[in-house]
Amino acid sequence: MSTVDESGVSRRMWVRFETYHAVTYFTPESRAATDALGCRGGWMGYFGMRAAPLGTASAATITSAFYGFHPRMVRRAIPDAWQIAEPARYLETRLSGVDAGLRTLLGPETLSGKEVAEAADLAVEAAELAPTAGRPMATANRAVPWPEAAHLRLWQASTVLRESRGDGHLAALIAAELAPCETLVLFGAERGLAPDYLRAARGWPEDEWSEASDRLTRRGLLNADGTATTAGIALRHWVEERTDGAAAGPWRALGTRATERLAELLTPIARRIADGNDAMARNPMALDSRAELAG
Repeated sequence: MSTVDESGVSRRMWVRFETYHAVTYFTPESRAATDALGCRGGWMGYFGMRAAPLGTASAATITSAFYGFHPRMVRRAIPDAWQIAEPARYLETRLSGVDAGLRTLLGPETLSGKEVAEAADLAVEAAELAPTAGRPMATANRAVPWPEAAHLRLWQASTVLRESRGDGHLAALIAAELAPCETLVLFGAERGLAPDYLRAARGWPEDEWSEASDRLTRRGLLNADGTATTAGIALRHWVEERTDGAAAGPWRALGTRATERLAELLTPIARRIADGNDAMARNPMALDSRAELAG
């Protein structure tokens, strides 16, 4: 595959496995599972479940690994989450929440079907080919034992792939010299997301958001009215191109035929999830899976 082709394939596959992975945090079933564990609010459950593969990581480590969240938002959940349960319990909880969410969204007949089993085998192969060097979230999730059920193996493979892609995305942001809040400000300006929505989603106060905007304006990346300049748009595109390129390895190694087959298998599954999960229509990633997978 050429570089252009690889980037297109990377993004196409991301839409599909990200949609499958997102049931981890943003379904009623997932929230019910963390509430039953004793978490105080959805964000404590989110940080506990997503960070659990890292062990009892500190708030500072999680803030660094997750990048976009304000440190105070993480500290409201960590280390208290580890007083409620050990990371192993969070791993069990997230798997039970995923299982319940997928059963609601797809139904047991689909989950036990041969298409999901085939998709799981291909996705696991791709996940085992995903790069982990310098990618702590991918490495930690790949060390988690594979579940037995095919639909859960497909979920865990999707999780490894999305965290590997995410680790590569952070490397691109660092290379672009975009600090966490600056990243969100420029992303929102380029994608047309409301600043209040992004600030609330990631816990940034108005003064720090304004300071980040000022820094981007001085760099020539934002206009005075808060819209992205031509240079800002170009930098955003550069970040996405680097992210897609850094995520191409598994698909290059898996091969064109197997990658296309996995996309074919995942498309109707992801489409059904997107139609039933409102989080895939409005989210801080600006990923509209319903639109992306329509047709």
